[in-house]
Amino acid sequence: MFSIAVAGKGGTGKTTLSALIIRNFLKSNKRPILAVDADPNSNLNEALGVEIDRTLVSIVDKIMEKKEDIPAGVTKERLLEYHLQDALIESEGFDLLVMGHTEGPGCYCAANNLLKDFMEKLRENYPYLVMDNEAGMEHLSRRTTRDVDTLLIAANPTLVSLKSARRIYEMTQKLKLKIKKAYLVLIENQPDSKLEEEIDIGLPVLGNIPYDEEIKKCSIKGTPLLDLPTNSLALQSVEEVIKKLKI
Repeated sequence: MFSIAVAGKGGTGKTTLSALIIRNFLKSNKRPILAVDADPNSNLNEALGVEIDRTLVSIVDKIMEKKEDIPAGVTKERLLEYHLQDALIESEGFDLLVMGHTEGPGCYCAANNLLKDFMEKLRENYPYLVMDNEAGMEHLSRRTTRDVDTLLIAANPTLVSLKSARRIYEMTQKLKLKIKKAYLVLIENQPDSKLEEEIDIGLPVLGNIPYDEEIKKCSIKGTPLLDLPTNSLALQSVEEVIKKLKI
């Protein structure tokens, strides 16, 4: 399996980047793909044109809070293990797993261990994994995913965004996450946006995704990014980014 984790502060375009990577993989016949939305503000499904009605954590919450209606002799953990597969949303060429918000009060140690085991087993069925993370890297820090081959930190060409990207990268170092390679990807989410001052965040820049009117049109119309035309500037730039990764 080859795994890509995408991180970045909200609004940088990391979900767009995740969706365009998945689009590229699908067009290149790199499938099946396990797409994981690990951001509590889940919207990767919209970029992929998939409806969701459940999240992994909502299933955990529901089972762990159950006090009745559990068959005799069956533990909550066993019941949870049985229902985890229900969180997987199947689509053509990829399956989507939405992690959801953080847990509520109470002890979830056993549930978290089951969640890790579930993710490990699930990964074995897919040659490619693309994970859209929150800035805090919660699910990576809790080891709900195994080693990551490539971490892409998305940032806009502004000092504020780049400083945020540096903090995210420093966090991965402090948490000692098992990441083989990490890169910065600059995303222009405004026309004619340019970096006024250089800032070194300790990461090589893998690519620059230009502002793309086609992305804006999809956002306004609510159409999935999988429907972007092949002449999309952003799509072409992501193709160059993936070529550099030599997947």
